[in-house]
Amino acid sequence: MTYDIVVVGSGISGATIAERYARVLNKKVLVIEKRDYIAGNCYDFHNDAGILISKYGAHIFHTNDEYVWKYLQMFSSWRPYAHTVLSFVDDILVPIPVNITTVNLLFGLHIQTEKEMREWLTTQVIAIDKPANSEELALSRVGKALYEKLFKNYTLKQWDTLPSLLDASIVGRIPVRTNFDPRYFSDKYQAMPAFGYTKLFEKMLSHPNITTQLNTDYFDIKDSLKNFEKLFFTGSIDLYFQKKTAKKLTYRSLRFAFETFDFPYYQTSSVINYPNDHEFTRIVEYKHLYGQKHLQTTISKEYPTWNGEPYYPVLSQENLALYKFFKMQAALEEKKGVYFAGRLANYKYFNMDQAFTNALGLFYQLHPHLDKTKGLDYNKISDKA
Repeated sequence: MTYDIVVVGSGISGATIAERYARVLNKKVLVIEKRDYIAGNCYDFHNDAGILISKYGAHIFHTNDEYVWKYLQMFSSWRPYAHTVLSFVDDILVPIPVNITTVNLLFGLHIQTEKEMREWLTTQVIAIDKPANSEELALSRVGKALYEKLFKNYTLKQWDTLPSLLDASIVGRIPVRTNFDPRYFSDKYQAMPAFGYTKLFEKMLSHPNITTQLNTDYFDIKDSLKNFEKLFFTGSIDLYFQKKTAKKLTYRSLRFAFETFDFPYYQTSSVINYPNDHEFTRIVEYKHLYGQKHLQTTISKEYPTWNGEPYYPVLSQENLALYKFFKMQAALEEKKGVYFAGRLANYKYFNMDQAFTNALGLFYQLHPHLDKTKGLDYNKISDKA
């Protein structure tokens, strides 16, 4: 069978692009997936105990993007979920991001107002006009004491690199609050899909114009793919151009150690960080995320590693220079109808909503004449389970 559109990968980027071409432009779409399941790293499933867990750690949806939020309403019902994170420091649990409660607990203070919190931070921070790395940025935002308790060792474990050698954007993603707000995110929309992410992706790829081919490596069949209009590659960009150079982009990965216990809850929050004195960086308890009721519970401990699935791009000068080379090669491929989408193709960490935005943006960039509201038809996708 001949397909109009070929999509490599069934994660956020691949599923979004496939869905738009199938629904909006009525194109025949082939989705190629090397794994034996869809949804990419968002893949979740019920384990032997019957608990819904994520194979690749916690995925929390949050956004201020009205269009992305409306788009996703077509594929799932959603349950409100305000994500909170605790950090085990000095033998106590404190909120992350840093807020008034964090400071009061760690330093035995009694700060009560935002004004008092700002004044305290002023006494702690180190004035650095243009922070050049993660350490300098942290010192300029929270000061030495909080940096060493909460950020320094966690960052070192996560990246196997001193914070002073990491791009400032690594720590820059974490906010600092001057109030009591315990939420990790402050976005307008914060929710989890009511039936899990895999069900959401199943709905996205359920259009009759879409054929999904699992257990298939694109590079094994690429020579057989002919006469398509466009191909979208959502894997690692260096993998696509492996014949151009032997050099590879560097990623940090994670190893997940799952444990199931015969009692209802293991911890008080879905995520607890362990910045000091442990090999793992955090523990995730999935029942908190999905609002499940169960007599047992499952957790995963996350161990950063250099081996395994590519998760976090290592933004060194060498890697950024290599990505620039791949980006130039990608521009040449576009003339052949080949496009690159997603975090691995862009060598950039995306939040979930940013990944949807990136894919939707590429689709409408290629078809600027389209009305973006076309195809947001909730009535035609009534069964969201």
